[in-house]
Amino acid sequence: MPSKDPHRSISVLSRRFTAAPVRVLIIPGLHDSGPTHWQTWLQSQYQGAVRVKQQRWQDPDLDAWAARIEQVVSKASSDTLWIAVAHSFGCLALTRHLATRAPMSAGGIRSALLVAPADPGKFGLTHRIPQQGLGIPTCVVGSDTDPWMPADRARAWAQQWGSRFHNLGDAGHINVESGHGPWPWARYKTDQMIRDQQRERRLERAHPLELHYAV
Repeated sequence: MPSKDPHRSISVLSRRFTAAPVRVLIIPGLHDSGPTHWQTWLQSQYQGAVRVKQQRWQDPDLDAWAARIEQVVSKASSDTLWIAVAHSFGCLALTRHLATRAPMSAGGIRSALLVAPADPGKFGLTHRIPQQGLGIPTCVVGSDTDPWMPADRARAWAQQWGSRFHNLGDAGHINVESGHGPWPWARYKTDQMIRDQQRERRLERAHPLELHYAV
């Protein structure tokens, strides 16, 4: 005779409605991120983390870089949730990808950390960068002394993209030269984004019985 224990029923349902995997996607800027760069350190912190590798690291081809992001994401299962962590020109490529990708399916890039984005004006790309919301939760991290994009312009782009903005102050381009090798704050923010996506997916896939007993 089947058990009438509601808690056992919820346990069974929880196993049936398991969350999709959440993986970290590292998107470097021009010339890639070297072995002592914080992105390389961050990648080593997560099992299953993947780096987007461009065919020509020295060539800031916005469409080619954005297409490469799509190629990497599409290789995973269709319900994989990605947390993107981009740096410099990689941030521009990511915004282009988000603006041109197909309508979001069960998976895909669901939130992103954009660190020290390069100024699109330096590459003549301002008109090719999204001028409105990116469609996912994002956080832009800027610096008062970033030679590639001062904090006020980074903040302005964050406002256009509907992103939160965090100013690190005197932090240069937030790279190895500015002292950003192992960077626990980036790990903290990435962990936070992963937890948010896991919580959201559990709610999306929860059986009505689970929601009833959660109240």
